[in-house]
Amino acid sequence: MAGRTYKTEAVVLRSFRLGEADRVLHLYTLDRGRVGAVAKGIRRTKSRFGARLEPLSHVELLLHQGSGELQTVTGVDLIESHHAAREDPYRLNVGLVGLEAMLRLFTEQEANARAFRALTRFLELLDERTPAKGRSARAALDPLALSFQLKLLWLSGYLPHVTSCAECGAEQGLVGYSPRAGGAVCTVCRDETTLALAPDGLRGIEALLRRPLAEAGDAGLSARATRDALAVVNSSHEFHGGFRLRTLAG
Repeated sequence: MAGRTYKTEAVVLRSFRLGEADRVLHLYTLDRGRVGAVAKGIRRTKSRFGARLEPLSHVELLLHQGSGELQTVTGVDLIESHHAAREDPYRLNVGLVGLEAMLRLFTEQEANARAFRALTRFLELLDERTPAKGRSARAALDPLALSFQLKLLWLSGYLPHVTSCAECGAEQGLVGYSPRAGGAVCTVCRDETTLALAPDGLRGIEALLRRPLAEAGDAGLSARATRDALAVVNSSHEFHGGFRLRTLAG
């Protein structure tokens, strides 16, 4: 059966070498969801694709789908390089957290326009941030990174419910988070698997969930709240997907 070529918007999530001149790309596309593709000859000096297919790049691609698992890139138009974010180490690290979360949570060749638009908006906001010169904060605790990951959990069907007990519905006495129950739990319903959270942490997570990505930095999260939000993200990934993001380690 002959293959066919189609056009779609895509964001490059990951890239690694294949042979002497090619690269394999992990893409998230508007029309097909997660796609694997090979860019032939991209590492040659005269490649017409060049730096247009670096991680973070938002592009319009021509992809040829043959009989194998990997599709082939036959054309590239750059929509947004996100060069500003890529050139600042802190913003690049925040971006890599978001890309890995997308890579691990959305694994199917199934279109999800809301997830794609959330990803491109996240990258736009990353470009707009002030470069973090001399900043010692961890990218894993960045409000934009945390907000984006919580929204990805929501879009993939794992929204953490933190305004009442996920087991009994009580709105008072919330003391922790249960990934099994899918949200906060009260003193009565907690068990040995419950992740302890401060009231400030629960409020911070709710603020990030309610606010658009552009307002993540205005949520006013305390240091404890950011740590609690990260703990909820990690436990949700581990429980629902069986993974921990490497970019969140350390």
